[in-house]
Amino acid sequence: MTTADLPAALQLPRPRAALSGAVARRLAHVALAGVPVRMRYPDGREVGGGGPDAPVLQLVRPRAVFQRLEAHPKIGLGEAYMAGDWTAADGTDLAQLLMPFAARLSTILPRPLMRMRAIVDRALPAAQRNTLTGSRANIEAHYDLSNDLFAAFLDETMTYSSAWFAGDTPWEQQSLAEAQRRKIDLLLDRAGVGAGTRVLEIGTGWGELAVRAASRGARVTTITLSREQRELARRRIAAAGLTDRVDVRLQDYREVDGRYDAVVSVEMIEAVGEDYWPTYFRTLDERLAPGGTVVLQAILMDHQRLLATRNSFGWIQKYIFPGGLIPSLQAIEEVSGRHTSLQVADSAHFGAHYAETLRRWRETFLDAWPKVRDGGFDETFRRMWEFYLAYCEAGFAVGYLDVAQLTLRRA
Repeated sequence: MTTADLPAALQLPRPRAALSGAVARRLAHVALAGVPVRMRYPDGREVGGGGPDAPVLQLVRPRAVFQRLEAHPKIGLGEAYMAGDWTAADGTDLAQLLMPFAARLSTILPRPLMRMRAIVDRALPAAQRNTLTGSRANIEAHYDLSNDLFAAFLDETMTYSSAWFAGDTPWEQQSLAEAQRRKIDLLLDRAGVGAGTRVLEIGTGWGELAVRAASRGARVTTITLSREQRELARRRIAAAGLTDRVDVRLQDYREVDGRYDAVVSVEMIEAVGEDYWPTYFRTLDERLAPGGTVVLQAILMDHQRLLATRNSFGWIQKYIFPGGLIPSLQAIEEVSGRHTSLQVADSAHFGAHYAETLRRWRETFLDAWPKVRDGGFDETFRRMWEFYLAYCEAGFAVGYLDVAQLTLRRA
C-alpha cells in the first residue's frame, strides 16, 4: 500500500519546515535509548535500548512516521501504523512491542519535555460531548459497525468486555466463553440477582447478561443506544425462551424511569464522559430501590494519569471510542460521594484477565480477517483494529490500565 492509497484522513500534511520530522526523530532516539526495544530503519540501522532478543519496530517510511508524530504526538503513532508507515518486525508481536512503551508513558521523555505536553495536547472535540444526541452518535460510530464484524472475533456469548478466568486452572486450558460466563455470574452474584429480582442493565451489549439474569428468575430491563445490538440481543433472548422476562429498549440511561432491586452496567461508564458523571451516578441512585445494589464493571486508570489526560484528545477517541474517557476509582468515589447517597462498598480488580481477553480477540480477529474483509472493511481498518486491540492489551498487561467490578450501596 502506498501513501496515495490511504484515506484522506491519513494523508500527510503538505511538507513544511515545522513538520519535517527532524525534531520528532531526535526525540524518538532519546526516548528509545531507555526502552528495551529496537527501532530498525529500512537500511538495517538500529537504535534503542533493547538487546538482540528485544522486540523490533520496523520503520517502512521513516520520514512519514516522524512527520506524523510531529504533527500529532498523541495520535501520530497509531495513524502511522494504520498507514503502514511502520510495523512490528517479523518475529515480533505487536502487543509485546507496545508493552515497554505503555510501562513508561509518564517517564519516556525527560521531565521538562513531559511538562510541555500541554502545548501539543488537543482538546476533546465539542462534537463528541455525550449529550443525548451526541451519545447516540458516539455509540453508533463503534457498535453499529456490523454485528457480523463483532461475531467474527468474539466468542459464542458475544460478550465485548473483560472475561474472568478461573484461578485453579491454567488460562490456556479455559475457553473464553467459560470465562465470560464466569465474569457475568460473579457480577450477578455481587448484585444479589435471583428469582423475582427487578434488574436494570445499562448497556445491553448483545444480551448475554440479560439472558443469564433472566435464567435466574429475574425480570430484566436492559437499555442500549445501538440498533444493531438491540436487534441481535432480542433474537438471542427469544432463542433462549426468555422474551417474557426481558425488555430490551433503545434508550439513554437519562431517560429510564422506575425502581430496581439491582442496577448493573458492564464497561459502559467509559462512554459517559466526565461532564456527565454526576448525572450518571444520580441516575443509578434514583433508579435503585431501597436496599438495592449497584454493580459496575469499569475500566480504570490511576487518578494522576486521569488528571493529566482527561482533557486531551487521543488516538482511541479519534478512531475507536469517540467521546470516551476512562475514570479512576478515586474519581468514581468522589463523584458518587458528592452527588448521590451511594458509596463504593467493594472492588474486585482483574486487569491481567483483560490482557488475556484482548490477546484472544486480536488473534481471532486476524485469523478471521478474510471473512471480515468480505464484509466491506479495508486494509486500513484491519491495521486500525489490530493496533487498537494490541494497544489496549499492552496497557492492561503492564498495569497502566485496570478493570474492576465495583459494588455500590447506599451509605
